[in-house]
Amino acid sequence: MLAAIATTPGCRIAGGTERPGSEEVGQDLGRFAGVDPLGLAVGDDPAVLFAAADVVIDFTRPAATTAHARLAAGSNTALVIGTTGLSSEDEAVLADAARSVPMVYAPNMSLGVTLLMHLVEQAAARLDADYDIEIVEMHHRHKVDAPSGTALGLARAAARGREVSLDDVADRGRDGLTGPRRRGAIGMSALRGGDVVGDHQVIFATDGERLELGHRASSRETFARGAVKSALWVAGRAPGLYDMRDVLNLR
Repeated sequence: MLAAIATTPGCRIAGGTERPGSEEVGQDLGRFAGVDPLGLAVGDDPAVLFAAADVVIDFTRPAATTAHARLAAGSNTALVIGTTGLSSEDEAVLADAARSVPMVYAPNMSLGVTLLMHLVEQAAARLDADYDIEIVEMHHRHKVDAPSGTALGLARAAARGREVSLDDVADRGRDGLTGPRRRGAIGMSALRGGDVVGDHQVIFATDGERLELGHRASSRETFARGAVKSALWVAGRAPGLYDMRDVLNLR
């Protein structure tokens, strides 16, 4: 992320934080950006960072992200969030903070995944419930949440296209004697193994044919580039909760 910021015209690193007690605290940020020393040390107080920055990019954990959202609102600092695994209660905290500051929140910052979600919504709107929707995702063995935030984002896109509530039609994995598939269900399956950065496939299956839309990420740099693009876009915007569709003008 720091390297992407340091090499993008119009961007300047204002600071960075780690959790208190981390061995990175106190080290020069240039080391992590792959550039010469910047004279900026890794800190452990997010409030100092929010006071120094125009936009803060947050890829942390849900508890930290909600705290950062409140800090953003209090300091009038724009925020870009790529954290996954947020609950509906966490997302309500973001929505409340976004009444005061502009905020981009997306489960996946990849430009390709954003376009995939757009295509999935369009396909779901045009293919009725005779087409069963299944979403399969695979990530590295260390990922702690399932299904991935991106898989959930794809499922929400499909539900929007069908004009239904995802809570009413979601089917998260199957085990044992499950019975026949529910008509109109949106299925999600999670695979974990190796060092897979992120693979996502959306399948529309009916009698006689199958449509498959997918995306594979081979480097985490794609998420960093999308986050930096979002930061440039959100700076100076009116308060509100935006996503990557807004950044790419896909509304």
